[in-house]
Amino acid sequence: MDDEVIRDLLALERRGWDALCEGTAAAFYDEVMTGDGAMVLANGAVMDRDAVVGALGASPPWHHYDLVDVRVVAAGDDAAALVYTGRAWREEDGEPFTGAMTSLYVRDGSRWRLALYTQTPVS
Repeated sequence: MDDEVIRDLLALERRGWDALCEGTAAAFYDEVMTGDGAMVLANGAVMDRDAVVGALGASPPWHHYDLVDVRVVAAGDDAAALVYTGRAWREEDGEPFTGAMTSLYVRDGSRWRLALYTQTPVS
């Protein structure tokens, strides 16, 4: 995986987290997820794209986040997984949600699309 791909995927992932903080995540993920994309959440929920968009439209925004231990795992010429530990806070001084997260992106023409996102809670 070349450095440009790594930068592009990390920038796209950060745009998603920024949207989660700004309250615009429903529109962002409606645009970036593949038609058959899915998210597997820490609570065991498995959501298709439409369910993700609906849930995000009704969810309160996150206050802030950070991503650490980021790495990219190639999954062929046109797919790659971004793997990291994410922490996100609903309130400035509250307890963070911390999870091991994976976003699998596939290249669709000239852009990357999110095919699968998973999160596993980390204590």
